[in-house]
Amino acid sequence: MEKLKIAVLASGRGSNFKAVLDNIKQGKLNAEICVVISNKKSAGALEIARENQIPAFFVSAKQLPEQSDFDDRIMEILDETNANFIILAGYLKMIGKEIVRKYKNRILNIHPALLPSFGGKGMYGHFVHEAVLNYGCRVSGVTVHLVDEKYDTGLPIIQRCVPVKDSDTPETLAARVLKEEHKVFTEALRCFAENRIEIDGKKVKIRER
Repeated sequence: MEKLKIAVLASGRGSNFKAVLDNIKQGKLNAEICVVISNKKSAGALEIARENQIPAFFVSAKQLPEQSDFDDRIMEILDETNANFIILAGYLKMIGKEIVRKYKNRILNIHPALLPSFGGKGMYGHFVHEAVLNYGCRVSGVTVHLVDEKYDTGLPIIQRCVPVKDSDTPETLAARVLKEEHKVFTEALRCFAENRIEIDGKKVKIRER
């Protein structure tokens, strides 16, 4: 694969985006962030992009209520910025089918639990950690997975376990999981950047360096 030119789609503060960007700056990942797109005008991710002279776009479903128009605008931005890879860093809108098909096996999402548990529509942020604690899990974790046409059902690339403590609240568990998210997202991207990913049907193999 050619050098990763990453488009970041984010709806929130952008901490995972910032972690990836920092790793690129430190030479830990051979890639570049070419654009950041958010469906939230006040998203912190957009501010981080502007601070780092990265093109930043706000694309709202209120402006473009038709899904096809919304998707067309996203793809137009991706084309204009020459993006060849997409990461979803806390992006709370389902990716359109045309985008998924165009960028097949080149879209990654990060989820704050061990999929397929605690995934699906409405399972994001504190809702995930509340569900993990309410179920009585002793272990939670992080999943970086390929994006397909449904919520959280794409093939996992990397999963990492995080312990659940008896004293945990959704907030303390979230903080522990987030630390692992910041590590594992770049780890997964590095596998793609180094052409070490093999996808065969329902299986993903990561070649050794």
